Amino acid sequence: MSAVAWIAVGSLAAWVWLLLGQGFFWRTDQRLPRREDPDRWPSVAIVVPARDEADMLPVSLPSLLAQDYPGRAEVFLVDDCSGDGTGDVARALSVRFGGLPVTVVQPGEPGPGWTGKLWAVRHGISLARTRKPDYLLLTDADIAHEPDSLRELVAAAESGGFDLVSQMARLRVSSLWERLVVPAFVYFFSQLYPFRWVNRAGARTAAAAGGCVLLRTGAAERARVPDSIRQAVIDDVSLARAVRRSGGRIWLGLAERVDSVRPYPRLADLWRMVSRSAYAQLRHSPALLLGTVLGLALVYLVPPVALVTGLSAGDPVAAWAGGLAWAVMAGTYLPMLGHYRQSLWLAPLLPFTAVLYLLMTVDSAVQHYRGRGAAWKGRTYARPEAAPDR
Repeated sequence: MSAVAWIAVGSLAAWVWLLLGQGFFWRTDQRLPRREDPDRWPSVAIVVPARDEADMLPVSLPSLLAQDYPGRAEVFLVDDCSGDGTGDVARALSVRFGGLPVTVVQPGEPGPGWTGKLWAVRHGISLARTRKPDYLLLTDADIAHEPDSLRELVAAAESGGFDLVSQMARLRVSSLWERLVVPAFVYFFSQLYPFRWVNRAGARTAAAAGGCVLLRTGAAERARVPDSIRQAVIDDVSLARAVRRSGGRIWLGLAERVDSVRPYPRLADLWRMVSRSAYAQLRHSPALLLGTVLGLALVYLVPPVALVTGLSAGDPVAAWAGGLAWAVMAGTYLPMLGHYRQSLWLAPLLPFTAVLYLLMTVDSAVQHYRGRGAAWKGRTYARPEAAPDR
């Protein structure tokens, strides 16, 4: 066989393993587990870190205020040194819509060794603990919840005995670039952290989706959250790891009634979202970066290249192996496209989207070595963090 054929066969073998041996990552059936209403509804403090979110809050905050929750619940919005009147907008929305009570706090600039978002979360949790809640709901300022969202999360945690229940919010898919990139973002995340592995008791794999995390207050105290992860750039995965290491049970799945309302209309917007933390995921390691580039090339780029090369050069093994690998790849992407209600014809374009993610990851490394580090809301963090355990 030719060299191209051997490489194509290697790619096909990789896809057979991913299809069957990577926790069935491609399936989208990990939704909130079976649940029953508890005899007593526990109290919940909703912590919302918000930096320059005046545009998002009118869409997201009313959904929190309107939660149909039978127990005691209140919102603690942390205005993280915003320059657009975020705190004032939150207070005005609270007066206008009523519903759950809202407390707005402004903590000042982050202390040494803290990333900005976790600094804001720390102050929100500290204030919330004065109310002695049973649970903390950590949710971003761009996340909109259906009226029964909190009720369903708490019922799932109580019924399953979970210390952390997290849902991957459905991201916006309106623009052309959002349709092309966003479903792949969740697909790649689930490939790296298969939800079934995360949800298996005693497993090493730990992950969460930072936009919607319900956390038992006792579990947070045992895991020393957020102090134990204060330097984390990828805060959601680090949070789940800390809870699991402290003996907590965690669950992660796809959301059906929790949505991100933040728009990413241009490729540049999505590029910044991914590249800000991609190299941190690789522990800022050149060796891991090289391995990731080679792995992405073998898994996502070789199949279409081998098919075209095999057909043009009369190499049937390369063509068949490349074509079959491409078909398996596209097939594993179909459930995620269905979850996002997108055209199934986007599935064969996954190699192109993978190239974009490869370039975003390389750009993340370039920015790191230029001294810019990871960035969040105008703040840059140059200090590396350890990558989450698998």
